[in-house]
Amino acid sequence: MRREPPLPPEVWDQIPPHLQAAIWIMVEGYERRIAALEAEVGELKGEIRELKEHLGQNSQNSSRPPSSDGPQVKRAPPREPTGRKRGAQPGHPVHQRALLPVEQVQEVVVRKPSQCRRCGEALQGTDPEPLRQQVLEVPPVILQVTEYQLHRLVCTRCGLTTCGTLPPGVPPVGYGPRLASLVALCSGAYRMSKRMVASFCTEVLGVPLAVGEVCHLEQTIAAALEPPVQEARAYVQERDTNVDETTWHQQQQRVWLWVTVTQWVSVFCIRASRGAKVLRELLGEGYGAVLTSDRAKAYNGQPLPRHQLCWAHLRRDFQAMIDRGGAGAAVGESLLEHAEVLFRWWHWVRDGTWRWSTFQRYMRWLRGSVRMELEAGTRCACPKTAATCQELLKTEAALWTFVRVPGLDPTNNAAERALRHVVQWRKTSYGTDSAVGSHFVENVLTVVATCRQQDRPVLDFLTRCCQALYADTQAPSLLP
Repeated sequence: MRREPPLPPEVWDQIPPHLQAAIWIMVEGYERRIAALEAEVGELKGEIRELKEHLGQNSQNSSRPPSSDGPQVKRAPPREPTGRKRGAQPGHPVHQRALLPVEQVQEVVVRKPSQCRRCGEALQGTDPEPLRQQVLEVPPVILQVTEYQLHRLVCTRCGLTTCGTLPPGVPPVGYGPRLASLVALCSGAYRMSKRMVASFCTEVLGVPLAVGEVCHLEQTIAAALEPPVQEARAYVQERDTNVDETTWHQQQQRVWLWVTVTQWVSVFCIRASRGAKVLRELLGEGYGAVLTSDRAKAYNGQPLPRHQLCWAHLRRDFQAMIDRGGAGAAVGESLLEHAEVLFRWWHWVRDGTWRWSTFQRYMRWLRGSVRMELEAGTRCACPKTAATCQELLKTEAALWTFVRVPGLDPTNNAAERALRHVVQWRKTSYGTDSAVGSHFVENVLTVVATCRQQDRPVLDFLTRCCQALYADTQAPSLLP
């Protein structure tokens, strides 16, 4: 195609041909330079847009934890004062500590008045229903110390020396199973540092412990918990699960702590990766139940009919569309309204207001409406919003698995709640210094979370596991 000369024709025709060729070379060089600069400006604008969006992320429009929110993040305004006094209102049911039966009380002190408080007349008799006031007190801890004296005797016949042995179940170390379990409980359930655990044992229990002894007792408990934890790992591979992961630190290197939550059992493990290989290890190669998760890449291999995407994460994605502004804001507002309706209906099913059949009937309409909004979002002018809508359309079947499977939650909040304790422990302990320490963390977290799910006393379970280790007998089970 013929190009117009860069100068007016009357001027261009006066220029010699060899100079015209040189001018065309210069013009083409400038055009290439301008095109390159325009492309660079476009890339810089996109980078600036992404940086601004990153700066605007918070716990309400991304997967960031609420603790990362700065002072500029505005929370929902507090409710207006109702004018009522603080505390329980009239008609509120009374919540009081239940009194122990008299048979379980160590001492009963009877207090009867000797004379009338008005006229001073002497009083006789007994109140059939006296006022009962029970005072709970912790007695001073008295250690139970058992000494085993192993005599070494010489045979008068052959001269061989024979030493006595410990009875079955007696630990080879100087600490009993309940003390070892209490150390593990302070560390794994109450997030106390090793120095704090040693100080607690010294000041409260009267047991002087060094930090190294605390580490040794933790390793003992980790070995004692291994059989029930392995049984729990096999159990979760056959149940509907809620999976999530968070960062951990081992030897000052970032690793990942995974959690798999079922209705009655939770399992933790620490691995160097957050990839799909770890997920297959947790759930098994032939996992056939339903997996609930966020949209991390590690979970993409799960078949869509057996996968439920977390709607709490989706709600934050829709809020991010709104905060991003531009053409995608309207799409985000509409999708966020649909998510709010979904949660309201789900709560009605959960509290018994709606029947399951009613919920399923209404969800057919909501599903179609959400699909229409996502299709419209793929055509919007915001590339990031359009890409999110396209991704959700590809995984649409995984958005509605909870409508088909009764009892399945539309979020992975159960796994996130299980990780809160882990995150708080990580911030105060800075992780573990070895693979042995990480193994203790895995096992004790599994036991603590599972026992609390089943309303079982954690210390009692830890003690029975430690006793089984010392006696070389079968450990108790974590399964319901």
